[in-house]
Amino acid sequence: MQLESLDLSNNELSGEIPSSTTALTSLCYMNLSYNTLTGKIPTGNQFHTFDASDYIGNIGLCGYPLTNNCTGNSSSGPTHADHGDGSDDISFYLGLAVGYILGLWVVFCVILFKKRWRSAYFIFVEGLQEKIYVAVVLRWANLKRKVGKT
Repeated sequence: MQLESLDLSNNELSGEIPSSTTALTSLCYMNLSYNTLTGKIPTGNQFHTFDASDYIGNIGLCGYPLTNNCTGNSSSGPTHADHGDGSDDISFYLGLAVGYILGLWVVFCVILFKKRWRSAYFIFVEGLQEKIYVAVVLRWANLKRKVGKT
C-alpha cells in the first residue's frame, strides 16, 4: 500500500521539507500550506506536479513552483531581508565608492613614493602611447589608400 494523499496544512510544522519525501512516488495530492516551513522545496518524482497553492502560507519556502528563488548555497531559504527603504542600495554604492577612492589613493601613493615604480609606470605609458599612435597612423594610411582606389 502506497501513500496517495497527504494533507499536513495548518499543523504548525517547521523546518525543511525532507528530501526523502520525493520517494513517495504514488503521491497524487499534497497540501503543506499554512505552516512555518523553510528551505528549498524538494524536486523530483511527483513534486513537479504540485502547484504553489500547496505551499501557500510558508514564507520561508523557496524554489519551484514558488516565484521566490533560493539564493546562495544554503538550503534554509531566503536569508536576505529587504528593508524597503533602499538602505541596502546606499550601502552597496557607498562601499563601492569608498573602495574605488581608497584603491586610487593606494596606487597614487605608491607611484608618488616609489621612484622605481614611478619610472616604470611612465615608461610603460609612453610605450603604450607610441604603439597606439603607430596603430592609428597605419590604419589611417590604409583607409586612405582603400578610399583612393575606389
